[in-house]
Parts: sequence; C-alpha cells; structure tokens
Amino acid sequence: MELRHLRYFVTVAEELHFTRAAERLHIGQPPLSMQIRDLEAELGVALFERSKRRVALTEAGERFLVRARAILDDAAAATEEARRAARGELGRLRIGFTSSLPYSTTLPDLLYAYRQRYPEVELQLTEMFTDAQLAALARGRLDVGLVRYVGGPVAAGVKVREIGRDPLRLVINVAHRLAGRSSIRFAELADEAFITFPPGAGTGLPALLAQLSRRAGFEPRIVQTAREATTQIGLVAAGLGLALLPAPLECVHIPRVRYLPIDDEGAHFALSVAVRETDTRPLLAGFLEVLEQLRPHAG
Repeated sequence: MELRHLRYFVTVAEELHFTRAAERLHIGQPPLSMQIRDLEAELGVALFERSKRRVALTEAGERFLVRARAILDDAAAATEEARRAARGELGRLRIGFTSSLPYSTTLPDLLYAYRQRYPEVELQLTEMFTDAQLAALARGRLDVGLVRYVGGPVAAGVKVREIGRDPLRLVINVAHRLAGRSSIRFAELADEAFITFPPGAGTGLPALLAQLSRRAGFEPRIVQTAREATTQIGLVAAGLGLALLPAPLECVHIPRVRYLPIDDEGAHFALSVAVRETDTRPLLAGFLEVLEQLRPHAG
C-alpha cells in the first residue's frame, strides 16, 4: 500500500463518484477504479458499495477513511516539518556565551532578532568562559560559541572569527590618586595592585593585563583573583586594587568605583564567534546570518 492509494481512496470517498474523483486527481477513471480494486484486494475487504446509480462507503470503508485521512495528514505534517528543518526553522541550537555579553547589547539584540525570525527553534544557552566553550565545541557539546578569543591554540576542527571589539576599562576606586583622570595610560600603573581572574579560569583578560603591562615596561602585581567580574568590581570598591574589564561592564554601578578609558594601543577585548568547521546545518547557518546582519551594531 502506498500513500497514493490512500489519496485515491479518500478522494473517491469524498466525491462518492469515480468520474468526479478522477477529475480531481487528474487521472483517468478506469485507472482510478483499478487502483481502488487493488487496494480492496490488498486489504481483503470491500471499501465501497457500487451500483449503476450510486457509490457508497461500506462500514469498513467508513472506518478506513478515518485512518486514511489521519495517515495523509501525518505524512503532510512530516513533509512540512522536514522542509522547515532543512530551512533551519526547527531544531535545537546550543549556544555558549561569555559572562560580559549580557551587559552589552550584543547578546540581547542577537537573541531577540533570531527569535523573531526563527520562533520555533529551541535555544539552549550556557554561560561559559572562552576556553570551556572552545573545548565544548570540539567535543560536539556546543553548536556555536560567542567567545573572547585573544589568540592561542584552538582544537582541530574549530574555527574562530572576530566579529567585534569592546574597549577595555580600568576599574578604579574613586579615592585613588588617578581616579579624577578622564583616561589613563598603562605606563602610569607600574606600581599599582591588580585584581583579575585566577589562572586557568579560561578567559583572556589576565593575558591582556600582562600584555598591556609588559608593553608599558612592567609586570602586573596581582594581589587578588576572583572568577566573577562583578566580584572584582566589588573588590575595587573595597580599595583592594584595580581591575581590567570590558567596557560593557560599566553598566554595573557600585558606589566608590569609576571606569577609566585606556589610551594604550590594543586596549580592547575582541568578540568572536566559534563554530565547528564541519557544521554546515541550515540551523546554524540561519543563526550566523542573523549575527552577520547585526554585526555593525555589535559591541
């Protein structure tokens, strides 16, 4: 039994007239009659009562009609679902993002725009440090990562592309001797104490702190580490040292803290998108297309 047999049967059942049914199906009446007889022979039951004046469904035909319609509806739904999946309109997308992104417009704008275009795609969002995202991508546990990549080895099969940059800010206590400045150069910070992320946290900020310090001629003196950026800001407010964080975190308003622009070249934190090289699914392509359209506004 094929789907066409069910379509033929349902059409005849609706018309109760073989000639009209054949016209609807755009086939000849004799072939249609033959297909229905073949279906009845396969089932071993009569589906229609036929006479010269009328065609009527048997009780078996009435019951078969209900099931046949359900099967055709399911087949149509399965076809449409497959087509929508091929267009990237259905499925699940696992997205990683770094902790600073929700403080900028980038992540909210991206997710809002994607939701508007693909409302039925399930989004699984996970906040992760960059290194953890890259490792999860390599193991197939993430589909796309929004990372703060500052260079270094990347697992085979994972590609990283820069999509924007955020300027860095020096987080400083308002009582600090330099707090009244409109901007700062790293050469002025040689004797300062710094608060940053612990080694192995998976973020590139400690490397950027070291890089900017060394270019200015000194090694940064780390007096405290904290895994959360907001904790670091709180420690700056307590007067324990200075912190280096992306500009979007300026929206975190804690008393006794200022955010100073940095004049040094390279004082920015790149935002990149990371994916598996072999992932060519329409689901991911749709997400990257929306990201590319928003890219001029990323920050």
